[in-house]
Amino acid sequence: MTALRTSQVAAAARVRRQTLRYYERRGLLAEPARSAGGHRLYPAETVLRLRAIKAAQRVGFSLAEISGLLPARPAGSPASLAGQVAARLAAVEATIAELQVTADSLRAAQRAGCADLALCAGEPRCPLPFDRG
Repeated sequence: MTALRTSQVAAAARVRRQTLRYYERRGLLAEPARSAGGHRLYPAETVLRLRAIKAAQRVGFSLAEISGLLPARPAGSPASLAGQVAARLAAVEATIAELQVTADSLRAAQRAGCADLALCAGEPRCPLPFDRG
């Protein structure tokens, strides 16, 4: 088994050395073995684990969510990941829909020539979503 020092793992996974220590504190990485000189020695698989963590972060998972996805699971149970991905995708799509409504409202306000928010709020032609109830 090949053991890698902190700088080697960080370079291979394209993360900062502080990230490794932070992930250790958060429980995302196991505490590594130590050399006789006290240097951290990580198993080579740590690089793959770090890449998985960073990929999950890029698609919107929090570190708390990621920690639930990382522990070893028995073969045939990837449904947990599939369920988490489906839930994250639904949340992203809902956000996109909300942002589309916002963008449409802003385009309409731009076309309507709303120059003053206070004046526009009193105009029936104002497309901005003021509470008129």
